[in-house]
Amino acid sequence: MSLLKPLLRGLLLILVLAVFLTAWIALPWPFLLGIAVLFALWMAFTRSGRQAASVTQVGISTLGQRLGASSVVIVGIAGVVGVLVALLAMAEGYRQTVSAAGNDETAIVLRGGSAAELMSVLSRDQINAIERAPEIARDKDGRPLASAELVVAANLPRSNGKDDGSVTLRGVGDRAWVVRPNLKVVQGRIFEAGRRELVVGKGAQKQFKGLEVGKQVRLGNETWAVVGVFESGDGMESEMWADAEVVSSTYRRGSSRASVYAKLANAKAFNGFKATLKADPRLQVEADTTRGYFGKQSEPITKVLRIIGIIVGSIMAIGAIFGALNTMFATVAARAREIATLRAIGFRGMPVVVAVMLETMLLAALGGALGGMLAWLVFNGYTASTLAGGVAQLSFEFKVTPALLWEGLKWALAIGFIGGLFPALRASTLPVTDALRAA
Repeated sequence: MSLLKPLLRGLLLILVLAVFLTAWIALPWPFLLGIAVLFALWMAFTRSGRQAASVTQVGISTLGQRLGASSVVIVGIAGVVGVLVALLAMAEGYRQTVSAAGNDETAIVLRGGSAAELMSVLSRDQINAIERAPEIARDKDGRPLASAELVVAANLPRSNGKDDGSVTLRGVGDRAWVVRPNLKVVQGRIFEAGRRELVVGKGAQKQFKGLEVGKQVRLGNETWAVVGVFESGDGMESEMWADAEVVSSTYRRGSSRASVYAKLANAKAFNGFKATLKADPRLQVEADTTRGYFGKQSEPITKVLRIIGIIVGSIMAIGAIFGALNTMFATVAARAREIATLRAIGFRGMPVVVAVMLETMLLAALGGALGGMLAWLVFNGYTASTLAGGVAQLSFEFKVTPALLWEGLKWALAIGFIGGLFPALRASTLPVTDALRAA
C-alpha cells in the first residue's frame, strides 16, 4: 500500500502533464497572446509579480556564468524543434503539392468505387454522356471544356542511377491545356497529335534520367522523344504527358479513358453537375471537385507523416526534458544560498517558482528559435519524392511555414515548462535554515 500511493500520484501527474501539453499545443496564438499580456500585467502591478521580476533579472544576469549548462538546454531543445519542424514540413509540402492541383471550378469524374485515376476505366459512351452535361462550360464554338484522360504507370531509371522508378504517363488531348490554365510549357513545345512525343514535368525531369528536351526514352517497348518541359506548381509536375490516342494504342487501352476533367460554368454548378450524372442510368460514376479529390488523395500520407513527426519529436522531447531538469536542478542547488536569502528577507515562494520557470522557458525559447531557423535554412525548399496513388512517384518540396515554426516554438516552451516546473517547486520549498547552513 505504501508503494501504491506514490505510483498513483506519479500516474496522476503524468496524466495532468499530458493534458496540459495537448491543450497547450492546440491553443491558438491570440489566446496565448492574451495569457502573456495578463502575465505581464501581473508582474508589473502586483507585489508578487515585481518580486518575480527581480529574481528573474538576477537569474538571467548570471546565465553567462553558467553558459555550458545553459547550452545543454538550448541545444537539446533546438534538436527537438529542428527534427519536428523538418518532418512536419515534409507533410506540409506533400499536402500543398497534391492539393494545389485542384480548385472548386473544375470537376473530376471517375468510375464508381475508384479511389484513384489508375484504378478507373470509363468507356467512350460514358465519356460522351459526361461531356453533354449542361453544367460544363463551353468554348466559343460550343464545345465542352472537358478533357478525357488516360493514366498509366511507366518505368524509367532514376536520376540517382540506383534503380528504376515509376512515373505517371498521362494521355491527353488539346482541351487538357484549357482545363488547366496554370500549366505552362517553359521549354520546347507541346507534343504533336499522333506522334510518340512527350512533354515532361519539371519534377519528373529532376527524378528520372533522360528527360531533357531532344532526348529519347523507352516506354512500353517503344521509343518516345522528349519535346517539351512544363511547370504547374503542383503534383502534375511529376508526370509526363503525351497524345491520348498514342498512349492508348501503346498500352492497348482501346477507346477507354481513366477520368474526365471538366471546367464547370462556375463553382456553384458542381452540385447540379453531380446530380446530372447521378440521374443518368447509363453512368456508374463518381464526381468531385478537383480540390476535394486531390485533398483526399493527400490526406492519408499527410496524416502518416505528421504522426511520425509527432512521435519522433515526443521521444526526443523526453530526452530534452530530462536535460532541462538536470540543468535546472543543478542551477537551483548552486543558487540555494541566494534563494534562501531572498526568502529570508520576505520574498514569497511564488516569485521564486515563477523566476526559475521564466529562466527555463527563456532558454527553451532560444532553443526553439534556433531549431526553427536551422530547419528553415536546411529543409525549406528541399526536394523529395514519395509514392502517390500507391504506384507512381510524386516530387515535392519541404515547406517550412510560419505556422510550423510557431508550432515548434510552442513545443519548445512546453518542454521548458515541464523541465523547469520541478526544479522551481524544489527552490520554493527548500528550507531556508538548511540552505543557509549548507552554504
